[in-house]
Amino acid sequence: MAASRSKRRHKVRRRADMSLLGGIRPPIAVLSVLLLSLAGITALTLGKPDNALVPKAVLTSQQYVAEDGAIALRASLDESVTDLTGTATLFNEGKPVSADTVLDKVGTVYQKWRGTAVIEIKSGKMLAARGENVPLTAIELGKLSRGDGLSPRMVRLENGQTRLIILALLSWKGRPQQLLVASSTLSFPGVDLGPGRAIGVVDSTGRLLSSHGALDSERARKQLASFAKTAARKGRQHPIKAKEPGAGGYTGVSGHLTGGAAEDVRTVGGYATLTPPRPGEPTTASSLGLTVVTEVDVSAKVSQITRPAFGVAAAGGLLLIGGLAVMVLLGTVQRPLIRLFLESRRLTRGDLARPVSVPRAGEAARVGAALERLRRQLQGEPADAPGPAAAARKGLGARALLAVCAVLLLVWSVPLMLVLNRADSSVKVPAQIVHDQKSRTVTLSDRVRRALNEGHADLSAVAALIGDRTTPEDMKKVLERTMQEHDRYQSMYVLGADGEILARAGDSPHHEDGKAPSKQAIEVTGEGGKKPVVTATAQAPGRGGAAVVGEFRIEFVNALLGRQGMGEVRVVDAKGRVIGGDSGYIAFEKAPSYMTSLLAAKQAKATVQRGGTVRVAAAAPFSGGGAAKSLQWSLASWQPAAGLAIPEYSLQNRTVLAGLLGLTAAAACLGWLHIVVVRPLRALAGQAEALAAGDRKTVLFPRHHDEVGAVVRSLELIRQQLQGQPRKRDGGSRTPAGVGRN
Repeated sequence: MAASRSKRRHKVRRRADMSLLGGIRPPIAVLSVLLLSLAGITALTLGKPDNALVPKAVLTSQQYVAEDGAIALRASLDESVTDLTGTATLFNEGKPVSADTVLDKVGTVYQKWRGTAVIEIKSGKMLAARGENVPLTAIELGKLSRGDGLSPRMVRLENGQTRLIILALLSWKGRPQQLLVASSTLSFPGVDLGPGRAIGVVDSTGRLLSSHGALDSERARKQLASFAKTAARKGRQHPIKAKEPGAGGYTGVSGHLTGGAAEDVRTVGGYATLTPPRPGEPTTASSLGLTVVTEVDVSAKVSQITRPAFGVAAAGGLLLIGGLAVMVLLGTVQRPLIRLFLESRRLTRGDLARPVSVPRAGEAARVGAALERLRRQLQGEPADAPGPAAAARKGLGARALLAVCAVLLLVWSVPLMLVLNRADSSVKVPAQIVHDQKSRTVTLSDRVRRALNEGHADLSAVAALIGDRTTPEDMKKVLERTMQEHDRYQSMYVLGADGEILARAGDSPHHEDGKAPSKQAIEVTGEGGKKPVVTATAQAPGRGGAAVVGEFRIEFVNALLGRQGMGEVRVVDAKGRVIGGDSGYIAFEKAPSYMTSLLAAKQAKATVQRGGTVRVAAAAPFSGGGAAKSLQWSLASWQPAAGLAIPEYSLQNRTVLAGLLGLTAAAACLGWLHIVVVRPLRALAGQAEALAAGDRKTVLFPRHHDEVGAVVRSLELIRQQLQGQPRKRDGGSRTPAGVGRN
């Protein structure tokens, strides 16, 4: 019998233990593990010296410079191909002209090609030529006679330079077919290199096709050649596989490179493949397999930003505070609750000889006192008998204890988030970052200016060739074809000298009826509206004062401004009003006040602005010629230094992260404990006291299968036993319910 009772008792204890897997132990255990892990992370991240010779922000900036160069080169080459083929199409639709006339008009409208020529395809005879000699040996006239082989190709000259050869057919009825040929260099129009930087174009094999910039020393040339081989190898990757999952930004393959060091100087660079502006839509330039590579010497000095003792002290403080919080939870919440669980099970088994061990304070003391009163009632004492002295004990409840633990953990977390390792206004911004902000702003300013000039040149080409088209239908066809080839316009129209629109294509013009063509090549109107209207006008020779007018899409201008790592970018007019931007802005609003001095300088300038927010800001006015020069626009860019990977800000971010992790761990585990244990425990205290006071009708249901739920189940059994006491007494039995049962 004794052995059988022992086995049953063992099974009951095992079932009880299985039900406690989700009780009070898991939150405290998880909190302990999280605090130990966070202490280790804190010691490693905040205590590890940051001995990087070159800040990550400087390396990333070189990648962005290379991307700017790749965008400029791709746009220049594609524009050259489009301009030549479009011009040939316009000639083909008009009356036949001589080869000299073709080249003269091409040279007048576009000044971008190193050499041009017209060749008769059937005989191979050169009819006219301008500029440097075009390498005609690379052209297979036999394929051209079959309508094949018109794709652009790269040719390496005897002097080692590389030219891009562009071909277009000239075909008139009754005349032999002719070939319009133009050669272009692999240069970077408008790219500002800044001090000490070199840039080059690399083919898929790693051979440098062209190079520019600071290449005076043998070391610089060797380093650029080394970077070229590495860039070509990395550029052969798939753009998606070359990036981290979810990374956006440049659609091609790009990155930064680190070279050799000499004394306190290290060579760094960037690379970027030529990629189409829209993924999946390859262009002529993007299909050439070219990569842009850059190099520049930067200062490489070890700066001891972090202090190892700080990380160790922070980790030690967390261990001390966290250990104290865990001990409070173990000693004042977990142990009393487990003791109540064991005492309640003892009473349900009928062991009423020993008084209940009542905890010292809080809800556990209230439950313990109620259990003691119930033990006495099970022995026959009436419900209205005075309770034990333990019932009067008071102290901090479970919620107050959780609050104490939360305050302890906040004492560690809050200073890390808000006070320690703050990067103030004296933070050191690397000089190369400032130089790059300036050079990139100059490059982008010139990119916008050239895009507007190209647009005006397209209109000039249309105006020069539209003189012999008299019907509105013919003029409309030319306008529609031009808009299809160039997406920069929202509307194009031919405007007569009397202000009447003779032909148009695209959206409705913003032209005032009866107003003669403007004498300004490019102007801005639309003030007071939602969008600025940028209009270009080109006089049509031989049409009595008529002109071809094109209205630029402001979205086209804004799309040119989107660059990684430049922050906010704005196009500002001579009055300091915003015309365009890469992000949300209000048309014709004033530029930010902190950019006023830079814009007023009327020259490219960059600076670090300190104060409440540390910013790297730059401004660059339009420089160079062309129709867009009269606009007197400037480009302004600025970004907060806190967004750059500078050691001081990186340390601040890691410190804040450690504090946030501590706060998160405390909130998650203590909140878990409050929901799963404390709230049910407070409800249990009320139920136990009501039962001890004589409430025999309320059925008690456990909410969870844990320690609190086990005590609730025990109270329900005791309630049932107390309900049976009167009937058992009426039957002559004076033995309290449950006594002698196992």
